[in-house]
Amino acid sequence: MDRTPRTLPRYSATFSPEAQSEIRRAAATGIYDIRGGGAKRRVPHFDDLLFLGASISRYPLEGYREKCATNVTLGTRFAKKPVELEIPITIAGMSFGSLSGPAKEALGRGATMAGTSTTTGDGGMTEEERGHSEKLVYQYLPSRYGMNPRDLRRADAIEVVVGQGAKPGGGGMLLGQKITERVAGMRNLPEGIDQRSACRHPDWTGPDDLEIKILELREITGWEKPIYIKVGGARPYYDTALAAKAGADVIVLDGMQGGTAATQDVFIEHVGLPTLACIRPAVQALQDLGLHREVQLVVSGGIRTGADVAKALALGADAVSIGTAALIALGDNDPKWEAEYQQLGTTAGAYDDWHEGRDPAGITTQDPDLMARLDPIEAGRRLRNYLSVLTLEAQTIARACGKSHVHNLEPEDLCALTMEAAAMAKVPLAGTDWWPGKPGF
Repeated sequence: MDRTPRTLPRYSATFSPEAQSEIRRAAATGIYDIRGGGAKRRVPHFDDLLFLGASISRYPLEGYREKCATNVTLGTRFAKKPVELEIPITIAGMSFGSLSGPAKEALGRGATMAGTSTTTGDGGMTEEERGHSEKLVYQYLPSRYGMNPRDLRRADAIEVVVGQGAKPGGGGMLLGQKITERVAGMRNLPEGIDQRSACRHPDWTGPDDLEIKILELREITGWEKPIYIKVGGARPYYDTALAAKAGADVIVLDGMQGGTAATQDVFIEHVGLPTLACIRPAVQALQDLGLHREVQLVVSGGIRTGADVAKALALGADAVSIGTAALIALGDNDPKWEAEYQQLGTTAGAYDDWHEGRDPAGITTQDPDLMARLDPIEAGRRLRNYLSVLTLEAQTIARACGKSHVHNLEPEDLCALTMEAAAMAKVPLAGTDWWPGKPGF
């Protein structure tokens, strides 16, 4: 009798079950995979950094007695009316079309209660969002869907979108099942037909043209509104420098952990830089131009906790922006809808279903019956609560580091757990005073 132990079969590291499944899907359909959400691969992120709390060499602040401010003003460079926020956490652009009307209302309600701004996204400005957002940023995208001078003037700031972290260099998708009569009317599109947003603006191709476009927007709005430029994380040093030279008031930098309503999976997973790798080059560009803090930097892409917020600020950002986390706070991908997510061929928390328009939570859909499931008042309260927790967590960390304002956090307050994070964030590897590439080593 053969008693030789048998080795269990192993999957190939290259041809994993997921890789094989995608090959079979592609062979069966002949089209690339489209999905929502952000990158699912593990890349260096804020979790790979730690704060060095105060003790003897640094003096901490007492949480119950000493204040730690969180306010931030965006657009101080040229705009007559900068955007003043109570917290350094804003709501990212997510379009009406990808999101339902009640979801847009809930975002506006929650942001207003928390003292911050929300952003329109592609597809134009809805009355639900404008009516419930004390501070609303209008996104000016390559598609120009819904764009008109009246809404530009009704906004509190304008964000010119050059790129997005989930798809830098590529356009987004809005499948036909989401293009209802109202969405089609706002975008001047036929109902029920798949739509792909353009990947670049039709009337400019470089930084010189961008400067002209910024001046045009300032003329339309009487130089009142701050002009943001949003770029996907690809070449953050040069993109930040060129946007600042073109006259931007604010740079919004979106890393690859940022989500999207829908685009090619190959974009989400294989194009762009991790958020952690984007911040220091962008800050360096502003410092080299003598514009750091004069041109504000907003970082987005994978922000989940107050610790993430504090780490982004310590690395040099003025504020952060959240998208996926905000939708989860509203109630999206809640396990209570697990049975219905299973019917869609996915599971709660996977975010694969955002593009299909059948979201059981009523958030990423245009189906009237599903939209009715979302109470925008209660969802807005949930978002306010979440933003409050993020702010309190960031304050707690700042006080522990001896800071009276969250913007006083600095790279010196951080260390890295891995070589990769140390190199990307340019902070010392824990227990050392060195990081890969440090000058003089």
